[in-house]
Amino acid sequence: MYFFISTLSVVEISIVTTVYPTLFALFLNGKAYISFNCCFLQMYAFDAFLITENYLLSVMAYDRYIAICYALRYHTIMTLKFCKILICLCWLFGFLIPLVMIIMVTRLPFCGPNEIEHIYCDSSPLLTLACSNSALDVSMDLTVSSFTIVFNSVLIGIIYINILITILKMKTSEERKKAFSTCVSHLIMALVFYGSVAFMYIQLQASYSPEYDLATAIHQSTLTPLLSPLIYSFRNKEIKNFIKKQLYSKTLNIRKINALQRLARNT
Repeated sequence: MYFFISTLSVVEISIVTTVYPTLFALFLNGKAYISFNCCFLQMYAFDAFLITENYLLSVMAYDRYIAICYALRYHTIMTLKFCKILICLCWLFGFLIPLVMIIMVTRLPFCGPNEIEHIYCDSSPLLTLACSNSALDVSMDLTVSSFTIVFNSVLIGIIYINILITILKMKTSEERKKAFSTCVSHLIMALVFYGSVAFMYIQLQASYSPEYDLATAIHQSTLTPLLSPLIYSFRNKEIKNFIKKQLYSKTLNIRKINALQRLARNT
């Protein structure tokens, strides 16, 4: 489980690193400038890391499925070699799937305005700047994005249905609670991820709105990476104990300061 979580952390850091250079420039200057080639490179990198995370969440759901439904065989099935193969497949699919879209977009003529209302280069605002008819590219972008999102979300849904059936068959409530606690963090993360991605990518070109696309992009590139470590950290006993210790220490210091202030006023 922690092997997959560490990989998820690398993907989240990569997404943030791809987007934040232009995001910081927007906050500091009100505008961000990027070259033509770097714009397409940023679009490809962001889509690649996003699709990689998409498949990684499915692999993590499968890992939880084996841990709960085949607990006694978990270590024989989820070996380190098999886990590395699954991780490599996630990265492979992540970087191969966006290639079709990026090649089609780079072949479009861009002869008009060169400004987009966005925090980074994305396919939706870029296609609106094309001088030629981009209906085929829009359809391709929608098809690829929809297939990736729907395939993985349905797969995760099927996996969790089987997990739920297995949990309900357990004899005691303690066993059910323990089994459910092992996958609740991943389930919350999947809901956050697919909720934001669905609003970001599955939208018809006829109803495209720059303001709507900008809001969903901020949510996907900022809120999701921010929530991911919080969701997994608060499930860790050591981290929870550390936070409680820090809060208790600060509360104790505040009480000491208040006591000294009251003593000073009385004297």
